[in-house]
Amino acid sequence: MPDQASTANKHHLMIHRLLRLGSEHGIVVVLVLLCTFFSLVTLKDQTATGADAVAQVMGMLEGKAGVMIAVTDQPQDVAFADLMEKELQRAGKPVAAVVKGDPKAAREALQKMAAAGAKLDAIVCHGSSATWLVFTDLATDFPKLGNPSLIQPRSYRWPTFLKADNLLNIANQIAVIAILAIGMTMVIITGGIDLSVGSLIALSAVVTTLLIRDVFGGVLAGSGGMFIAAIGGISLCGLSGWLSGLLITRMSVPPFIVTLGVMLMASGTAYRLAENQSVYQVPDSFVWLGRGTDLLSLPNAVVLMLVLYAFAYGVMTQTRFGRYLYAVGGNVEAALLSGVPVRRVIITAYLICGLLAGLGGVVTASLLKSGSPTYGGMYELYVIAAVVVGGTRLSGGKGTMPGTLAGAFIIAVIQNGMNLTNVESNTQKIVLGLVILVAVLVDRLRGRSSS
Repeated sequence: MPDQASTANKHHLMIHRLLRLGSEHGIVVVLVLLCTFFSLVTLKDQTATGADAVAQVMGMLEGKAGVMIAVTDQPQDVAFADLMEKELQRAGKPVAAVVKGDPKAAREALQKMAAAGAKLDAIVCHGSSATWLVFTDLATDFPKLGNPSLIQPRSYRWPTFLKADNLLNIANQIAVIAILAIGMTMVIITGGIDLSVGSLIALSAVVTTLLIRDVFGGVLAGSGGMFIAAIGGISLCGLSGWLSGLLITRMSVPPFIVTLGVMLMASGTAYRLAENQSVYQVPDSFVWLGRGTDLLSLPNAVVLMLVLYAFAYGVMTQTRFGRYLYAVGGNVEAALLSGVPVRRVIITAYLICGLLAGLGGVVTASLLKSGSPTYGGMYELYVIAAVVVGGTRLSGGKGTMPGTLAGAFIIAVIQNGMNLTNVESNTQKIVLGLVILVAVLVDRLRGRSSS
């Protein structure tokens, strides 16, 4: 009997450890599974681009003189054509014609070369241009050109989802939501909610661009002026967050009601200040934060997001303020009896949430090179979804910054994957709604299991 009891205890201990491991790392597992799924369903033939594609084609043009380049007007194809033309000129090979458009433009170029008595050895294509019918029977249609061969970069099998530009696009698209989710995580851990973050994005973007336009010289504004304008937009949103926290703690108004009111006020203020228009009189250099790539070819917005998460992780795990947040969310009365400054902690959480919403507005304005009162629509729902999917308990007291970041990427990966697989927008909303419900149900079941 003792041996059976000992064996049963070992089994229970093993199951408990597995459940704990699943609880701690389940979000990452879900993210990996989603990436694997969308990688499999988007596996297709890809065509090399950029310098690699040019190098491949140059190796196929050995011994060929007259060369024509024919591509579509898509940015990727145009970039290839420009690189190809420069490389051919550097190698001393004559470029007979360059077409960046459609089959009609290619036919006109071929007719001109045939009328001039030119000879073609090769036609370099990229993407869909190799399938143009005008190239189907060149020897019959344009006998004076000779018998040119069609040359294009070799194709390879690779998931569209895992292409470098798509992965960077996911990170760049989720940067603002992930930045806002840092503050929302702190607020929800205290047992609160902030519905105003989407409207604060619009308010910050409008105030920042208005200050640049009306105070610091518009398109001639310098970096110092743009920085001060950004601080102005962020500070106003921080003030809104501070007032929300003050009303919640001092007047005992439910967070839902307070932040709903602030959401409407911030949105209305943004529309009034911008006079229902977009503010676009900003310098070209203003896009540095939203579109620039200075470190390891990563977008500056993504670098900012990663730095903020590293800092927030340190705050939540290594500082007294982080411990206070969990204490307040776990049990307010016990926190009060333990000497935790509950009101100050809650006000600080809402202040940080407001400041980060303001920063998100600056990043959005920089990305879109304008400020508009329409920015940030529905963002509060996506931010709350990222936090909940990331494992933060809506009742407070539990949540992590790595989990929130993983939750943000889960939302982004699902949206991106559905876009790549041509899922229409209404179905996407249904799927995201189901994801949120499943995340909440799993959290509830986990809580009951722990009890």
